[in-house]
Amino acid sequence: MEDRSVPGPPGAPPVPVRVYLPDPERWPGPRPTVVFSHGGGWVLGDLDTHDTTARNISRAAGAAVVSVDYRRAPEHRFPAALEDVHAVLCWAGAHLDELGGAPEALVVAGDSSGGNLAAASLLLSRERGGPAVALQVLVYPALDAAQDSASYRADAEGCFLTAAHMRWFWAQYLGPDGRPDDPLASPVRADPAGLPPAHVVVAGCDPLRDEGVAYHRRLNETGITSVLDLRPGLFHGFLALAGVLPVARAVLDGLGGAIRSTLSNGKTSGEAGGDAG
Repeated sequence: MEDRSVPGPPGAPPVPVRVYLPDPERWPGPRPTVVFSHGGGWVLGDLDTHDTTARNISRAAGAAVVSVDYRRAPEHRFPAALEDVHAVLCWAGAHLDELGGAPEALVVAGDSSGGNLAAASLLLSRERGGPAVALQVLVYPALDAAQDSASYRADAEGCFLTAAHMRWFWAQYLGPDGRPDDPLASPVRADPAGLPPAHVVVAGCDPLRDEGVAYHRRLNETGITSVLDLRPGLFHGFLALAGVLPVARAVLDGLGGAIRSTLSNGKTSGEAGGDAG
């Protein structure tokens, strides 16, 4: 593991990252490279809060993981965090040799608000001509600022993350003049044409459940391979407990397998194919 910084977006400071490389004896290269964005409502969280999750992903997938310490709201509102994540994605895509990464196996991943940033970074990559990404791994992602789904009402309270939490987080991220319907803020509202396959993990007891399912279905309806790992009865944030919850460990193993599959079956467009599960 190494802490370092990489060039940020134009006019912005460098972005701190933490790079994890797997045991070379168990996982010799070339390997997948995962650009990981942590959760925390765009306000909370950092490299340390998600250190265990990033390590677990590296071990489960045999992957190099680049964890991004993006700028956070409200001091840095949308799209500052997104621009940081995309800058790191571009850096990783240009330094795969240094990371021991296979050129066909660049992956974006994130949990919660980090899932939002991972998905939105793909929209920027499509708009700006790269880098090519083989897979998106989204874990209980926040994808719709409208916050008007049935799960927002059914699971508004009592399941760790509440609807009130999310209202506050979105307000900090977008600010008073933000546009909730902007696809870069709400990726579920974007045209998914040309996006890579997906592995989407959703918790059954979570206000964000329905938007994760909707994103998965939207990809499939466009002909993009997406695997949905829906876990009824689980709560937002459960992946952090992979060391004590067997079902969380199973989910981690599943996303590790999905990431590893990019080595031989990776796709860098939205065409059907690949093995995202």
